[in-house]
Amino acid sequence: MLEQRAVIVKTDKGYAFVQASRASGCEQCDGKGCGSSKLAQLFCSKPRLFQVDNKINASVGDQVIISVAEGAVLRGIGLVYMLPLLLSLVGAVFGNTLVLQEGQRDGYAAVGALLGLALGFGFAKWISSRQTGRRFQPYITRKWLE
Repeated sequence: MLEQRAVIVKTDKGYAFVQASRASGCEQCDGKGCGSSKLAQLFCSKPRLFQVDNKINASVGDQVIISVAEGAVLRGIGLVYMLPLLLSLVGAVFGNTLVLQEGQRDGYAAVGALLGLALGFGFAKWISSRQTGRRFQPYITRKWLE
């Protein structure tokens, strides 16, 4: 199970909006290491809020531990990235083999790839909206005790 410490900013009907503490890639990010904290500062300048299930009824200002089920991140990556990529490749191959004239194959392959990509994103959105049990949804497991 993946866990992250966060602070509750707002609550609403069984959900909480949390702001996660910034985490770097490793303990070496004090300026002497690889510098991934500098990249995080460059691309993540604004704090982000995330909506999570508030099963423990924590209140605003509480520091909590947010958890995500084991493998949920990998399944989400597969759904959001791999499915559209795979359908894009299938669309390109299908568009390329569909054309009879040799000079138009690249154009039809590009159109097929774009249609496959759009279909992949749409299909991924449809699959994620039909997930029962909210397996991908992060939730609050406990309050942070210092």
